[in-house]
Amino acid sequence: MYQSVGVIEIKSIAKGIEATDDALKSAGIRLISAHTSCPGKYEIILTGAVADVTAAVEHVKSRFDEKLIDSCIIGRIDNQVIEALFGTQATAKHGSLGIIEAYSAASTIKAADIAVKTAKVAIVELRISRGMGGKGMVLVVGDVGDVTAAVEAGARHAQDQGLFCNSAVIPAPHEELWAQI
Repeated sequence: MYQSVGVIEIKSIAKGIEATDDALKSAGIRLISAHTSCPGKYEIILTGAVADVTAAVEHVKSRFDEKLIDSCIIGRIDNQVIEALFGTQATAKHGSLGIIEAYSAASTIKAADIAVKTAKVAIVELRISRGMGGKGMVLVVGDVGDVTAAVEAGARHAQDQGLFCNSAVIPAPHEELWAQI
């Protein structure tokens, strides 16, 4: 069981790799992912106890402040978000579909956490950066009222951060669309 997630986005690939090493050596955390993303960013996603994740993120921020794009620490994160980040969630694709699209990994992950805590929805997919020009997206399913509430709440966070791209709620997706998701 992981209690928190830390996300760090660096504007240099070389410094991002160095920052990942520093984070892993600074605290007892587990690496979810560390990878390049468009346009030339490096994203680090960590998990572990709140204190350990906080220490790792703060350590990286203090050493690489001039290269920092965005960062966040999400304590008491919903387990669905962790499973989606690891790619281990098994959610049935039915009901209504909600989409939140944001311009950073940190804002997308936080929006996903807010969405699943706001209403009874399940995460179908949480994709961060790769193949999307540095954006992130979360797809949630459930009853239309719950999906609408979840999308509005998650999107509001991204809007407040100035990192919102778009959102949508599809009440009854076509079966061919479900097959593509």
